[in-house]
Amino acid sequence: MPKITSAVRLMTAASAVAVLASACSSSGGSGAAAGGGGGSTAAGGSTSSGSAVAGAPSWCGPKKITLGLTDGFGGNSWRLVTTASAKAEIAKCPSVTSFSYADGQGNVQKAISDIQGMVAKGVNALVVFPDAGQAVLPALRSAYKAGVVTVPYRVNPGGKDGVDYTTWIGADFANDGKNWANWIMKNLPGGGNILFLSGPAGNSQGITEGKAMHEVLDPTGKYKWIGTQPFEVTNWDPSLSQQVLSADIAKYSKIDVIVSDFGPSLVGALPAFEKSGRSIPALVTSDGNALSCFWEDHKAKNPDFKLFTVATGNDNARLAVQWAVAKATGGTPPSDTQFEAPEYEDSVSGQPHPVTCDRSLPGDVYLSAQLSGAQQAALFKK
Repeated sequence: MPKITSAVRLMTAASAVAVLASACSSSGGSGAAAGGGGGSTAAGGSTSSGSAVAGAPSWCGPKKITLGLTDGFGGNSWRLVTTASAKAEIAKCPSVTSFSYADGQGNVQKAISDIQGMVAKGVNALVVFPDAGQAVLPALRSAYKAGVVTVPYRVNPGGKDGVDYTTWIGADFANDGKNWANWIMKNLPGGGNILFLSGPAGNSQGITEGKAMHEVLDPTGKYKWIGTQPFEVTNWDPSLSQQVLSADIAKYSKIDVIVSDFGPSLVGALPAFEKSGRSIPALVTSDGNALSCFWEDHKAKNPDFKLFTVATGNDNARLAVQWAVAKATGGTPPSDTQFEAPEYEDSVSGQPHPVTCDRSLPGDVYLSAQLSGAQQAALFKK
């Protein structure tokens, strides 16, 4: 998913590659939480006879390859951390002899051209964040037909495994929705009004999350969904989020819980409750250091401000890398084909983690990622 843009964090594709090469030369950091599915599978998976590389994970086979990664949009902190996470995972396999990166910069035609350029360059494996969805499917299909191991991830580009690309590595957004809904039922058992904010209109992530929440909450008859359905459109943009939330505060006198699939984008919007003389309501969302620190700063004056987060999903890229490298080098692919973000913070129970604010680090850091906060901060300083 596209994430909050921070102008001071913008980087060109060339500079991003240089940063990643210096910041991620190790085999990867260990953040406050493991990043879910693929990481644990790789470490503990079995290897087939003759396919293991000494000291490397089971998904790293012996065949030497070159690998490319393309982003439909790479110019924000979340994407920078995600790309760095992918680079750190690649560094675990010595069979990958070179790595190339391209940023589509939000331009569909450039994203398509980047995929085509990687094929022309002769990469053996290609990992793609297909922001434009089905618009890039012909380019993915062309790469796959040209013999390149092609692994789109997170955004569903349409098409089928083994026909249009090698394997699509999704994110289990339904699991996020169920985790949010279960927390709401536990912590607001009497019911209440729910306001759900997501990204662009019609985005599959928000639709999937919303469907999962409805399946859990609607049978109780206790919860009312307010705002535009299936979700309020924010484009995951802080300015639009502030506009939307301000309008909803004026329209609805009672908002008991806000659901957002990118919490840090709300940091600038939530003070609107305080300005209107109301407590910030419970918030269920994804993590970010800026959001955690905001909660720390505002919890005392906002008695209803409970916070529950799931990991924001930077490590989805690691699982995609594992699959691409395994298929191209002759390694053993992970058992998972979807990244399942773990629950991360809960201000009520403190499990699996209390709300964690690290003021020594930038707000753009995501402490749920395997890449450590210090490694992420080093990316922003370059």
